[in-house]
Amino acid sequence: MGIIPERYLKELFKGVRDRWAEHDSKPMNGWLALSPLFVFLCVYLVSSIIADDFYKIPISAAFLIASIYAIAICRGKTMEQRIATFSEGAGNKNVLLMIWIFVLAGAFASTAKEIGAIDATVNLALRILPGRLLYAGLFLAACFISMSIGTSVGTIVALVPVAAGIAEELALGGASGMAASIPFITAIIVGGAFFGDNLSFISDTTIAATRTQECSMADKFKVNIRIVAPAAIIVACLYVFLGASVSVSPEAGTIEWVKLIPYVLVIALAISGIDVAAVLTIGLAVNAIIGFCGGDLTWTGFLESIGSGISGMGDLIIVTMLAGGMLELIKANGGLDFIVNGLTRRIRSKRGAELSIAALVSLSNLCTANNTIAIITTGRIAKDITQKFGLDPRKTASILDTFSCLIQGFIPYGAQLLMAAGLAGISTITIISHLYYPIIMGICALLAILFRLPRKYS
Repeated sequence: MGIIPERYLKELFKGVRDRWAEHDSKPMNGWLALSPLFVFLCVYLVSSIIADDFYKIPISAAFLIASIYAIAICRGKTMEQRIATFSEGAGNKNVLLMIWIFVLAGAFASTAKEIGAIDATVNLALRILPGRLLYAGLFLAACFISMSIGTSVGTIVALVPVAAGIAEELALGGASGMAASIPFITAIIVGGAFFGDNLSFISDTTIAATRTQECSMADKFKVNIRIVAPAAIIVACLYVFLGASVSVSPEAGTIEWVKLIPYVLVIALAISGIDVAAVLTIGLAVNAIIGFCGGDLTWTGFLESIGSGISGMGDLIIVTMLAGGMLELIKANGGLDFIVNGLTRRIRSKRGAELSIAALVSLSNLCTANNTIAIITTGRIAKDITQKFGLDPRKTASILDTFSCLIQGFIPYGAQLLMAAGLAGISTITIISHLYYPIIMGICALLAILFRLPRKYS
């Protein structure tokens, strides 16, 4: 067999290269663009089910595999450009801001525990709340605080360490099962945190929803509260019922009032409207002052405590960056546009229009893992649908906010659940299994759409 002439080899390689370039330039199929998200869910959930233990499967490992897959299937870009797009998402300013909050929250929580602030707060909660009303009291406290400070993350930072401490006290007092379950009591706080995140006048989600729909916050609140208040009442009653079965009422220890200052200060500063990063920084400084003056901390111990708290958030930081990068590739490949086009194609009625808006923001939130970004991403499309079908913009704003918070409560890679899991030292999946408020809130919101409620908004 003779040697193949060079010109034939060149033509052959040119043909292969041209066909590959033609294939590479075609728009990516929408389902293929979304497939990294499915890969993540399959790797994490299926592996956890096979292992019969959600603690064994690191969520960061599942995200790494999905991220590699997302980079591999990306079209029309060199490898360097694909990695640059991924890095742009991982280094997005919102992602980096969340990482800073993770770092500060870890440092604050660790130093607060070191000086005894958590024990003091737990003792106060046990002294104030009767054993049978403990669950309902924690839920209402989380609702009130999140409503006041406008951030679910801030509420979780302030209350989850306290909740974990209460669970430990219940266990020491002889309680067992769900009564002494750290995931269960942590879920109470997370549920209450979403209540305020959805309704507060200073919440990012409220601001985004009202601005995109061009309605006032007060008007949106009037509609929104009528949708979610029944859910909050039902859940509070449920916690009263569940608390009635708790026969163990742990005795409160001595309350060291000075050590309550860090948490009280964090809540007060957040209510005043100060940025959560600044609040945590001030709280960290107050922890240091109280610890040094009371002899609970030395300079070396203070630094070790900060380092320990930051290290405890390391996995959350990695997950946040991997998720940001992967979701940026999904967006760049047209995954979000595919969802939008598919949902708005067959709208025929007001009820269908509202359902499409709910589905739109839900899927967007599933892909972005950030309820504020999901609202901003879909807000303009929702406004177009509102105008086209004569919907009330106050109801649309409420739907955007409520369903984004609903989905945020059920994604294991969402900031709130990652933060709560990190502070409590548990898996996000174990928290989700005990989250009652988002489920009932979602049912109430869906009924409000199906039955066109509330009928009067003012």
